[in-house]
Amino acid sequence: MPISVYVLGLAIFSLGTAELMVAGMMSTLSAAFGVTVGEVGHLISYYAFGVMLGGPVLTYVFLKLKVPYRSTLLWLLALYVLAQGLSAFNSDYHVLVAIRVITGVLCAGCLSLSLATSMALVPVENRPLAASVVIGGFMVSNVFGVPLATIVDQHWGWRVSFGLVAVLVLACLFALVRLLPQLAGGGTLKMEEELKAFRNTAYWKACATSCLILGAAFAAFSYFVPVLVDVTGFSMTVVPFILMVYGLSNIVGNVITGRLAYRHSLAIMVVGLSVLTVSLFGMAIFAQYKWVAIVAVVLIGLSGVPMNPAMMARIVSVAHPGPMVNAVHTSVINIGLGGGSYLGGMAISAGYGLRSALWIGMVLAVLALLSVLPYLRAGRKGWD
Repeated sequence: MPISVYVLGLAIFSLGTAELMVAGMMSTLSAAFGVTVGEVGHLISYYAFGVMLGGPVLTYVFLKLKVPYRSTLLWLLALYVLAQGLSAFNSDYHVLVAIRVITGVLCAGCLSLSLATSMALVPVENRPLAASVVIGGFMVSNVFGVPLATIVDQHWGWRVSFGLVAVLVLACLFALVRLLPQLAGGGTLKMEEELKAFRNTAYWKACATSCLILGAAFAAFSYFVPVLVDVTGFSMTVVPFILMVYGLSNIVGNVITGRLAYRHSLAIMVVGLSVLTVSLFGMAIFAQYKWVAIVAVVLIGLSGVPMNPAMMARIVSVAHPGPMVNAVHTSVINIGLGGGSYLGGMAISAGYGLRSALWIGMVLAVLALLSVLPYLRAGRKGWD
């Protein structure tokens, strides 16, 4: 595996950290910008909406124009460094909102090209491994990136956290300038096959379930820190380690579901959504008890985001997995991610308390569970 593939994974780790690091510094940003905790949570939503908008549009442009991978990726990373660096010096909430949307769009382009580039650098038999290294950057950002950003914020302030992400992306950019060979644009856009998927109601049902799953998980995760501090009573010095446990739970859950998703995607979703619903309900009711909160965080980490392999297996079973099909599904996932966080923030800002985000997550999990239960009917085969 070329070292450049691991550098691409590190770059995506940085972009994933930038998306979710806000969750670890809610109180700091709330005080710095003079907004509510709910409005700070919306910053995660704006980044996710940027990814949602940028994914299909940039994928279409890249495939249609067959853009050169190397130069386009390097330019996108350079623009990301500029935008993220500016956010560290900004003092206006509305400007930060605009920057978050822009960095979300750039993130979508960087992710798309990083995946294409990583697979172009290795033999065909190693392409799944190369792609997993790049995608793994997002998974690891939950384990290490968000907790480390929280610790930096506690000791040196949020501006340093934002700035360090820009510095890390810049370091990856310099490394890729030296390591990446020239790569021509690849792939073809077979819109006939893509349109067949978009006319298939089973595809949109799968997208809807994916949207609800991510909405449920991130309605809770986005506000873990204020809940754990102000409701449960943990100190801010302990919270980064709880976030790390959550991230490790994501990885463990992803390993388990990744092994089972191809043959048992329906069972994974039913079991996972049942666990997610119960754990969100338990945390919403008993968040004041520390051991209950810890168990709930672990279960949410095991059952929420790690259902992603099962979601992808379902998409593959109902539609030709072309680039636009995957890009639109990814966008829908980000609608759920951003929407869940946004709804949780709205409830908190409206005065319903920090636990309201957990209740919203539970409702979304129940809706997701109800969307897959019909497939358990006797004699029903597959996801069609």
